[in-house]
Amino acid sequence: MELNHLQSFIAVAKLGHLTRAAETLHLSQPALSGQIKALEENLGVTLFERSSSGMSLTTSGRRLLEDAQRVIEAVQQLTHAAQRLRGLTTGTIKIGTVLDPSILQVGELLALAFERHPQLELELHQVLSSEALVGVRNGTLDASFYFGHRPEADLDAVALREIIYRVAIPIAWADELMSAPWEVVAERPWIITPEHSSHRALVMELFHDRSALPARLIEADNEPVIINLVESQVGVSLVREELASASSKAGRVAIWPGASAATKLWLVHDAKRNADPLLQALLEVLYEIWPGAGKIAAPAPDGA
Repeated sequence: MELNHLQSFIAVAKLGHLTRAAETLHLSQPALSGQIKALEENLGVTLFERSSSGMSLTTSGRRLLEDAQRVIEAVQQLTHAAQRLRGLTTGTIKIGTVLDPSILQVGELLALAFERHPQLELELHQVLSSEALVGVRNGTLDASFYFGHRPEADLDAVALREIIYRVAIPIAWADELMSAPWEVVAERPWIITPEHSSHRALVMELFHDRSALPARLIEADNEPVIINLVESQVGVSLVREELASASSKAGRVAIWPGASAATKLWLVHDAKRNADPLLQALLEVLYEIWPGAGKIAAPAPDGA
C-alpha cells in the first residue's frame, strides 16, 4: 500500500468528484482512477460508488476514511518531528488569496518567507471568499486569506485588518442619487458576487431591514469587474474603500454617503494543525509583516 494512494482516497472522498480531485492533486484523471482501483484491490473492498454525478463513499469507504486520515496525519507528524530535529522547515504550503495582492501584502510575505526559510515553498491560489474556507477544511489549501465574519471554531483565524466598503454609484447618476434616500438607491440594479461569498453577504446585510432586494441583481466574481461595471453605468455596488476612493477621484464613480459596511480580513487555517512546522513558519512571517495582527478593533457599524 502506498501513501499517495491513501492521499488520493482522502481527496476523492472529500471532493466527491474524480476530476476535481485530480486537479487538486495535479494528476491526470486516469492516473487517479488507477490509484483508487489499486487501493481497492489492495484492501479487498469497494471504497466508492460511481455515478454520472460523482463518487460517493460506500459503507466500507466511510469506515476506512478516518483510518486513512489517521495514517496520513501520523506520517505528517513523523515528518515534522524529523524536520524539527534537523532544524529545517521544508515543504510546500498552499495559500488561498482573495482581494488584490497589495492589500494582502503577499509580495512582502513571500520575500520574507523565502529569506527565513529557503527550503519552504509557497503556492498562491486565487479563490473566492466562499472557496477559501472550503479549501482549508478539505485540505486543498493549508491556509487562506479570507474576509467576512470570523469562521467557526474548527478553523483558527488571525485578524489582520479592518476593511470598509462604500456604496459606489456611476458618476452619471450622481446628480439624481447623491442626495436621494436609501429606497431610491436600492431600486437601481445592484452588482454582487456569487452565492455564499463574503461580498454578497455584506450586500444582503445592507439590505436587511432596510428594503427588499432590487428587481435586478448582476453577478460579478471579482473586484476589478465590479468597479468597472459601476463605472460603466451598469449598476450600484459595495466597493472596497480604496478602490471606490480612487475611482471617485478620477471622476468615474460617486460615493453615496448614506451607508457603508465594515468587515475584517483574516488568515485562516485548520485548528488541528497548530503544531505543523510549516504553518508555524508561515505565521511567524505573517506576524512580522502584519505587526498588529490579532489586535484590530471591532468593525464600525453601517453608516459610520
